Amino acid sequence: MSNGIQIHVNGEARGWRIGGTVADLLNELAIKNERVAVELNLEILDRKDFGHRSLKDGDRVEILSFIGGGR
Repeated sequence: MSNGIQIHVNGEARGWRIGGTVADLLNELAIKNERVAVELNLEILDRKDFGHRSLKDGDRVEILSFIGGGR
């Protein structure tokens, strides 16, 4: 992929653009950041940092969604 990098999202390889942030990734995946936790290379990120954390080649991103329910 020219002008791009390779990242892993929830265990799956994915091409990504240089300089793209965690917030950009969530937006592209149509995931609202209010209801998720994001782990980047084994570090849990604070939501306020999503727009400032650029993804780099080889990064591993885990996105966990919060689901309400129960009794």
